[in-house]
Amino acid sequence: MPPNTLISSKDLISYRKEMACHILLFALLALASSRVMASDPSQLQDFCVADLKSPILVNGLVCKPPMHVTADDIFFSGLDMPGNTSNQLGSKVMQVNVNQIAGLNTLGISLARIDYAPYGLNPPHTHPRATEILTVLEGTLYVGFVTSNTNNGNLIFTKMLKKGDVFVFPEGLIHFQFNYGPTPAVAVAALSSQNLGVITIANAVFGSNPPISDAVLAKAFQVGKDTIKYLQAQFWVDNN
Repeated sequence: MPPNTLISSKDLISYRKEMACHILLFALLALASSRVMASDPSQLQDFCVADLKSPILVNGLVCKPPMHVTADDIFFSGLDMPGNTSNQLGSKVMQVNVNQIAGLNTLGISLARIDYAPYGLNPPHTHPRATEILTVLEGTLYVGFVTSNTNNGNLIFTKMLKKGDVFVFPEGLIHFQFNYGPTPAVAVAALSSQNLGVITIANAVFGSNPPISDAVLAKAFQVGKDTIKYLQAQFWVDNN
């Protein structure tokens, strides 16, 4: 609207409505774009079974020719087998993602079985590309996740779960599961990515290769360098 132009109240109301419509449209487009960019690529055909031997690198995995696909490409056996929890954490994660079922390529989903020894821990970690929904099959688990930075600090949400209970861990947030009970526990997790990614916090911070500078970590954690060197010298178990 040109400056220094006299307008009627009716025209002003019409102009404001038009601007409000434009703002709403831009907001909806921004929301739709963020949802598209935040999820796995969608399939443009019935299926896109991954060719795990292909040297070509794409965002996802190259498709096999459909005529070469068999039922074995969309099949996995062994989720009924308990994982070996005889490690320092007392837990074992059996992932079933696109590396185990090539047919998950472009479908944006995977799952995992987690076994916990008595007092076993699936330590604080994040999945940078997936939301997780966990179902307890046997035993009792203390679970929780921590929010990103807020004006009120990092909030934690926890719950004690028993057999049949379900809990959600939002994408990218630090979360954990701990078996408080004296008996083993089992859970199954569904995840919203074919290749969720796992960042175990302690392993990443204190077990990186090469190590993060002890000066950086000492400053970040407000402890002495000797404490950092002690932590970096430990063997950080990967339970995946």
